[in-house]
Amino acid sequence: VEGAGETVALDEFGFEVGGLRLEFLHADDVGALRGQPVEETLGGGGADAVEVGRYNAHRVYLFKKSQEMSDYKAEFVEFAIASQVLCFGEFKTKAGRMSPYFFNAGLFNDGDKLKRLGEFYAKAIVDSGIAFDVLFGPAYKGIPLAASIAIALAGMGRNVLFAYNRKEAKDHGEGGTVVGAKLQGRVLIVDDVISAGTSVRESVDLIRHAGAEPAGVVIALDRMERGSGDKSAVQEVREQYDIPVVAVVTLDNLVEFLERDADRQQELQAVADYRARYGV
Repeated sequence: VEGAGETVALDEFGFEVGGLRLEFLHADDVGALRGQPVEETLGGGGADAVEVGRYNAHRVYLFKKSQEMSDYKAEFVEFAIASQVLCFGEFKTKAGRMSPYFFNAGLFNDGDKLKRLGEFYAKAIVDSGIAFDVLFGPAYKGIPLAASIAIALAGMGRNVLFAYNRKEAKDHGEGGTVVGAKLQGRVLIVDDVISAGTSVRESVDLIRHAGAEPAGVVIALDRMERGSGDKSAVQEVREQYDIPVVAVVTLDNLVEFLERDADRQQELQAVADYRARYGV
């Protein structure tokens, strides 16, 4: 690493998981770069450099994306279709629209599917570069999500805290509505989708009430679809809370997947027509 006109050696080690290169630098060594802040020191790392987040007081995690990183998005679409979570046909949405596709995350309903789902979310989180201290899964679908993502990240070498909430406060034992780790620092919310944004709003209120701050939201699918106004629910959350919203896949990724499959041109046309009418 070049610093202050001379080369400073860093104690670096790393490994690859599913095409993802993880490199770890000791914070003490990073600090050797002539007193420069970690973010400033590593910020010039080029196209592969992703936001640096502190895991604890002694270690800094620097994630580098390989060229194959985007492959997991196509794999996730295939996985969702094979699991019958993503289906094509005619489906009525809550808004009363007839959608040509439907995504039901509740059908990730066995151990193997949940394991793989957590791994896809973990890759999207690492890809995003969002720095956070705690994962939070809002009841109910967010509960198994937070647990599976925490396990997947541990498999990548990053052991993170996670928590979830109860719908009703417990008046005995430990009491309260939050189960698991204490909500502290930067809290990353994980959920399946954002529809009206109600779950996110409740989660943000809960996190801030605990004295922490939301770091962002990670969802499985961004439909990129207008709500009652000109913006999508995801866009509204980004603007209202000034936090990033990351999706494992978006409608763009789904369209790209369909374009590659000659046998799915009918589905592609239906999705394109729907997007032209309701997309953002």
